[in-house]
Amino acid sequence: MTTLVLTPMKVSLAQLERIYREGLAATLDPACKPAVELAASRIAEAAAGSEAVYGVNTGFGKLASVKVAPKDTAQLQRNLILSHCCGVGDAMPEAHVRLMMTLKLLSFGRGASGVRWELVALLEGMLREGVTPEVPAQGSVGASGDLAPLAHMAAAMMGEGKARFQGALMPASAALAKAGLTPVQLGPKEGLACINGTQFSTAYALAGLFEGWRAAQTALVVSALSTDAIMGSTAPLQPEIHTLRGHAGQIEAAAVMRDLLDGSEIRESHREGDTRVQDPYCIRCQPQVTGAAMDVMRQAASTLIIEANAATDNPLVLTEAGLIVSGGNFHAEPVGFAADMIALALSEIGAIAQRRVALMVDPTLSFDLPPFLTPNPGLNSGLMIAEVTTAALMSENKHLANPTVTDSTPTSANQEDHVSMAAHGARRLMQMVRNLENILGVELLCAAQGVEFRAPLATSGPLQSVISRLRESIATLGDDRYMADDLANAAALVRDGDVTRAAEAKLPELG
Repeated sequence: MTTLVLTPMKVSLAQLERIYREGLAATLDPACKPAVELAASRIAEAAAGSEAVYGVNTGFGKLASVKVAPKDTAQLQRNLILSHCCGVGDAMPEAHVRLMMTLKLLSFGRGASGVRWELVALLEGMLREGVTPEVPAQGSVGASGDLAPLAHMAAAMMGEGKARFQGALMPASAALAKAGLTPVQLGPKEGLACINGTQFSTAYALAGLFEGWRAAQTALVVSALSTDAIMGSTAPLQPEIHTLRGHAGQIEAAAVMRDLLDGSEIRESHREGDTRVQDPYCIRCQPQVTGAAMDVMRQAASTLIIEANAATDNPLVLTEAGLIVSGGNFHAEPVGFAADMIALALSEIGAIAQRRVALMVDPTLSFDLPPFLTPNPGLNSGLMIAEVTTAALMSENKHLANPTVTDSTPTSANQEDHVSMAAHGARRLMQMVRNLENILGVELLCAAQGVEFRAPLATSGPLQSVISRLRESIATLGDDRYMADDLANAAALVRDGDVTRAAEAKLPELG
């Protein structure tokens, strides 16, 4: 297995995306070790001392005023993890868990958590050997850390709970043993360091960002195909229009669409004599909408890469100042805002794509395409209900896009009285992306069908390559047939990046 060596504060989105998509292992740069061990020594000194230090020799949350004897500090950490394993619901996908573990490694690598290098080595070993904790996905409110899900991760490191190894779910102790790894006995503060942090929320937000960006790139390609299908104008893609406004995403989106449509016989056929003065907004304003959404996603990305490289547990060991200080870096408000931003972007990309689908199936708006894109309307319904499905998914995404970070409720006997709700704010993103992929898949089916109705006129070379790739998986729709498989296969082409690869276009990059 390929292993990436990560240096905290220098890790990139591209590296994290490789870990997420390719299942790569990760290790910390060995240069991190002295700082990690120095902070651990400060915690050991505090544990042996008489002064109360939160999370080292005290209880937790509302119980922080309860002093714990030095002989009980190891049991304190074990009890903390076991009592906090309160996650419910479906298990996190393995790719998300591995990304979460990697983010925890990065946080430890900042040298402010006070954990021994032994914990770092165990996380590295689990990533290398493929031991993946079974982590229920519900139970975090995104403040005081993602306590419940991270506790399940930490429990597996202790040999408690369950983990997956070589495709099988088993007791974590067995998984570690089969992988040749030894469970850790947590020392002072180490349990708290494992669960105080935003790594669950950040992992889900990053996964939504990575998948959402691919969908946004695909939307540019498919929307160009839709433009040709309805014989739309390329005049609104004129570069000066977008330069005059100045937004980077809009400029890039227009450039991609211009390149994709260049050389289209369909476009050239109606430059003169077209009685339409303007196209509907879903065609004319594609760069302004999809480009703006991509700008928003980039803003969210800038927040998430900072968070990915951050120390977010509590208390933090400030070795240069000689202090162990309680703060609030575990509060996932930045991640919550980023997740809400991504959700808004996904919703809007899907909203305008759905209007293009509606445009193409409506004979009064599609510029002479047959009703519902079937060659024999009446006897056949064609893509009528596929469009209805996109409307349902668009509406669902609109509801899911409502902000979560504005919600809060006090927890832990009012000690933790404002929380971010970043966890489910980030977790909903994957469902939104899947909905968007289905919308774009239907748009792809409609656009390809529409372009084929324009024969003998041909679309551009890149867009014809997209249609050719589609037809390798899904035949042109003639008489009505069972449609669910077509929709699923089209969405898969979007999700797997086949559409953008077929176009061979220079697409906007995330970072």
